[in-house]
Amino acid sequence: MRSDRGISTLHELTDGDPTGTKRWQENIKLGGDQELIMRLRVGSDTWGALGLYREPGSPMFSEAEKGFLLAASVHLAQGARRALLFGEASDPDWPDAPGLAVVSAKGEIDSLTDAASRWLALLPGGPPVPAALRAVVHQARTRPHRAAESRVRAENGSWVTLRAARFAGEDRVAVIVEPTQPARIFELMVAAHGLTQREREVVRHVLEGRSTAGIARALVVSEHTVQQHLKSVFERLGVRSRREMVARAFFTHYAPRFRDNEDRVAAGMPMRGSPAVPDGTTAPAR
Repeated sequence: MRSDRGISTLHELTDGDPTGTKRWQENIKLGGDQELIMRLRVGSDTWGALGLYREPGSPMFSEAEKGFLLAASVHLAQGARRALLFGEASDPDWPDAPGLAVVSAKGEIDSLTDAASRWLALLPGGPPVPAALRAVVHQARTRPHRAAESRVRAENGSWVTLRAARFAGEDRVAVIVEPTQPARIFELMVAAHGLTQREREVVRHVLEGRSTAGIARALVVSEHTVQQHLKSVFERLGVRSRREMVARAFFTHYAPRFRDNEDRVAAGMPMRGSPAVPDGTTAPAR
């Protein structure tokens, strides 16, 4: 998931002999010899992974096949992203759930969910078509092969993300309107408060749960230096402790929610979820 190429096989990782690994032994019990995994990424967000298997005696996955899969990966990733976002927008079950708006070729709103109506009413410029909505729709139409996304500060002080995708073969555009993920809120927050690159690194390690000693080892600095960086960060952000900083970065803006897509699929309900963050770890559950 974090590799430069984003695709690899079990045989490659074991120099052609995976037979001593527990993973291969479990695969062979199920009839699979070769295993290939490829990440599904849109921009810097990873929305899932594709796993392919071959029976014993089958040809090895070739470079041509891997190239084909890599070319298709962005389309598969966009499909996974849209499925999750549309699921959230079409089947909300909490007050600040994402909403869905469909914008016509003329730039008018064809349809929108109740949640989308509430979010759009909070955006600068207000209904019927806020400037932020027009901008992200323009992105989707003029840059169809790139993710169209915008983050906007709502009138109630919260951050809102708009993601747009053009319908295949049409000029209509679907826009998901949702609360901004906490990691992205934090990016905006640290940028607004002018944190240095090293201060951001220290904060990232704090949010990952590392101790002062652990941060010092990771950054190859003294514990005193880490404490000095934290003191500066606290002053800039207006907090007094690590706990307050974590609360401000995440929970003040975004209440964590947990859901299980396997149960939802079994119940015939649409999937919902968030991408993995760029460093390969799991984004906080919503």
